Amino acid sequence: MISVINKMIMRDLVKTLSAVLSVLVVIIVSRKFIRVLDQVIEGQIASDTLLVILGLKMLIAFITFLPAATFMTVLMVLGRMYRDQEMAAISSAGGGIFTIYRAIFLVLLPLSISATFLSLNISPWAERQIEARTHHDQESADLRGLVAGKFSEYSHGDIVFYVETIDAQKQLHHVFVQHRQADSVAIINAESGTLKSLEDGQYMILKNGERVQGKAGELNYAIERFDEYAVRIDTKVSALVIGKQAAPFFELWQSEKSIDIAEMQRRFAVPLGILLLGFIAVPLAELSPRGGIYGNMLVGFAIYFSYGNLLSVSQNWVLKAKISPFLGLVSVNMLLLIIGSILLARFYGWKWLNSQFKELKK
Repeated sequence: MISVINKMIMRDLVKTLSAVLSVLVVIIVSRKFIRVLDQVIEGQIASDTLLVILGLKMLIAFITFLPAATFMTVLMVLGRMYRDQEMAAISSAGGGIFTIYRAIFLVLLPLSISATFLSLNISPWAERQIEARTHHDQESADLRGLVAGKFSEYSHGDIVFYVETIDAQKQLHHVFVQHRQADSVAIINAESGTLKSLEDGQYMILKNGERVQGKAGELNYAIERFDEYAVRIDTKVSALVIGKQAAPFFELWQSEKSIDIAEMQRRFAVPLGILLLGFIAVPLAELSPRGGIYGNMLVGFAIYFSYGNLLSVSQNWVLKAKISPFLGLVSVNMLLLIIGSILLARFYGWKWLNSQFKELKK
């Protein structure tokens, strides 16, 4: 049975977690939006892919920052309860530290289970989608990278375009083209042009222009006028390379490479971080109960950033085979568990904690 106190704390946790996580995701994704927008402006990514990539990045950020959002949420909720004397009321009614832990972990435990699936499977799936879409757009970037008033190179530098203006219908006006071939160079000027994707490749169709072809340094040139002339643009062909952050879970699970083990450690750090940071946040909130909601945020940030840096160091050591994978996974998390236990003992004493555990066993 879930008591009224548990329901109250759980409701506050869910509401605050939703707000904190939304703010964190918006802040992180807004910074990445500028980078993606630069790629769209440069023609490396199609404009219709922009929203898809941002949506996938929001999903990845949501999963990545679950531990941080959980830690901040518990500190904020318990800080508010200390400020409003709700913790004193719970204590006078016979509710102890395990009453608070029960309410918190009724939220964090299912959240951690969900985060395990999200971190191991959904996050790498989103990374694969981003890499696949970005790779596809970069291969076909030639048709999008043409910008008015700017020289643009295509086909490995064999073709150089300059367009004076581009109207709303994507029509090109006053086009200059330098087309290098095996042993000659062609200079083309045209009044207008359009970009078309045909069965055998991508073309720029030029209209009403002049073409001058010859060898550099020689006076033997061929000059011709045309009503319509097509210049083929070679597409970029490259292999899609999937990073380790996008590798499927079972591929990493069956591997014995250090880089794959370090990636597995990074993914498991999300659900473990939710539980351990939630555990340490309860006694941490009592460090300065008069400080209210934000009284312990500075200490909380110091603990979280130290925890994140230690995780990165341990993963790097696993990658370089300096420590065993088991030690890399357990060491930092065990340290956080010890810190939480010391904070609990500081406020309640080892004897009191021992008596509470004995009562729970009964």
